[in-house]
Amino acid sequence: MQGNFVIALDQGTTSTRAIIFNKSGESVASARIELTQYFPEPGWVEHDAQEIFSCALSVIRLALEKANLTANDIRSLGITNQRETVVVWDKKTGVPVYNAIVWQCRRTSLFMEKFKGTDTEELIYSKTGLYCDAYFSASKIKWILDNCKGARERAEKGELIAGTIDSYLLFRLTGGREHATDRTNASRTMLYNIHALCWDDELCSLFTVPKTMLPKVYPSGHHYGETDEALFGSPIQIGALVGDQQGALFGQACWEKGESKNTYGTGCFLLMNTGKDAVCSKRGLLTTLCATLEGEKTQYALEGSVFIGGAAIQWLRDGLGLISTASESETLARSVDSSEGVFVVPAFVGLGAPHWDQDARGLITGITRGTTKAHIVRATLESIAFQVFDVLHAMERDVGYDISSLCVDG
Repeated sequence: MQGNFVIALDQGTTSTRAIIFNKSGESVASARIELTQYFPEPGWVEHDAQEIFSCALSVIRLALEKANLTANDIRSLGITNQRETVVVWDKKTGVPVYNAIVWQCRRTSLFMEKFKGTDTEELIYSKTGLYCDAYFSASKIKWILDNCKGARERAEKGELIAGTIDSYLLFRLTGGREHATDRTNASRTMLYNIHALCWDDELCSLFTVPKTMLPKVYPSGHHYGETDEALFGSPIQIGALVGDQQGALFGQACWEKGESKNTYGTGCFLLMNTGKDAVCSKRGLLTTLCATLEGEKTQYALEGSVFIGGAAIQWLRDGLGLISTASESETLARSVDSSEGVFVVPAFVGLGAPHWDQDARGLITGITRGTTKAHIVRATLESIAFQVFDVLHAMERDVGYDISSLCVDG
């Protein structure tokens, strides 16, 4: 390996960003491009996977240019990504058969609802640590295979493959040579057994997803191959894949049992490292895998997933037009002493932890004649805090002790 710099590629729900770090861990350059959101029907959310790949190339090239570096200066590239968003694509060409279905998308809610209160729900949780919800990838893959003409037949012939965004980017960046993912992303598909650390035959059969479509699975820190030389002038080693929230837990140095972090992004995600213990939640939290390096022992985490956090501020800006920039939300919120009894429930795509109500929808209550946009903006900001508190309280009760400190990022 050559070079004194590393690149972090962060492919998120609303943007794609590349950051170049030096040996001291200092950021020397970055570039960011917003990602187009598609809402073909109420509750449906999609991305153009080819746009995601194009943006990834652009931000890496822009960051290199800003830092006055070449691919030869880069020791390694790591990819972190929105987790449950899934793509099905042609094994030869890399062209998706349908848009990426985003983790927020609710189109498979009715299918997942039929498992609630059944032995199947218990089976799924026992193997995956996940609740029966459209949030996760398995039902999305099934939907694409069932609704795109000829897709299921092509998948069964081995012509189509599937994966989360990290897997798709890896495939495209390596010129189609590598089809792999890491354990943190695999653990969010509802097809991966987090105890046996393998794709589960019973779950693949339940969701009618051919196991041959799925990528190889490795620890987060692993040599995943090299980028195609034509993309950046010289190949760059890909040294890590990791789901964004487990990546944040690792990056906050929450490596010991009991250490926790909360990320404020499109949603809000509170994770606690539970060490070697896969804690079974009785209060609506998920059991998931932590990011680990090659050769390290498996670690687990408890997670509380809030679907709408920062996206509520984006909605104030783009949906309601109450603000023109996200930063205006603070100015408006501070212009009033309180929300004057106004409450916002940003259940735009249902409610995640600890409620798991797929059918819930957004609500504004407590409006009077004296309510202004400042009160609504303040109430929207407060809704983020209320949701995080719900998760934190549930987590403390699950583990039986108070969280003494909480790392935050976003």
